[in-house]
Amino acid sequence: MAQVGFIGLGNMGGPMAINLLKAGHQVCVFDLNPEAVATLEASGATKATVVSDVCREADYVISMLPAGKHVRAVYTGDDGLINYLSKNTQVIDCSTIDAGSAQFVGNKLAESGISFVDAPVSGGVAGAAAGTLTFIVGGNKADFERAHVVLTNMGKNIFHAGDIGAGQVAKICNNMLLSILMAGTSEALQMGVDHGLDPKVLSEIMLNSSGRNWTLELYNPCPDVLENVPSSNGYKPGFMVDLMAKDLGLAMQSAQQTNSATPMGALAKNLYNLMQNQGKGNEDFSAIFKLYSEK
Repeated sequence: MAQVGFIGLGNMGGPMAINLLKAGHQVCVFDLNPEAVATLEASGATKATVVSDVCREADYVISMLPAGKHVRAVYTGDDGLINYLSKNTQVIDCSTIDAGSAQFVGNKLAESGISFVDAPVSGGVAGAAAGTLTFIVGGNKADFERAHVVLTNMGKNIFHAGDIGAGQVAKICNNMLLSILMAGTSEALQMGVDHGLDPKVLSEIMLNSSGRNWTLELYNPCPDVLENVPSSNGYKPGFMVDLMAKDLGLAMQSAQQTNSATPMGALAKNLYNLMQNQGKGNEDFSAIFKLYSEK
């Protein structure tokens, strides 16, 4: 079993760290929220008083942070972890950030002889709790294989996307498509409802026709079509509108860098920005259904 330092115990990071404990690893945790730290301590983790404490004797340091600026600051900023990490420690950053930040941090750590992979996740809070996340990893083959050992304790599907930063690109491509599917599914369902169709019946029809997709089948945005999804629980996240809007911003930034045409992605970003402007940023991203259903 490994000694693991874990930074960032939010809705995703907390359950991921708990699954490492369940797998028998020794886990030292750090977060600015003392309640989140206390929850992990109660599950058997040790508390880092300062962030650099997670590096002590660590085989792995895993981070789950909000944005690229936070990842840069933690690892390469003033008094960053680059000054404390052993060359025997591997850094696994599971944040969803811009590929440039992942490459910057990875290259800086490599200059100090420290292994790094970017490993953003898909699967949401439920997947984090169940240990069924998908990890999309960027880094060289040897570093991927080393990270795979511990990632399997938190996830079900582990993919090697390519070099450092490739994990981030693959993740934002996936989430851009997810946002488009959610918007289109919501639009189609509401048009059927407007014509008097039962959304459960319409969903079943489309699930057995060419419109079948993940959002319709497993994360239906229309209330009371499926149990145990955010739409049937007042759109409590889940995956927040604010996070989807952030990821779509990263997608548009990435598209601009390569002159990629993403008209549907741009429209989805505008729709999620509209939801933020309406004060719905803390709701689940499937609440986009309400843009069509609220008259």
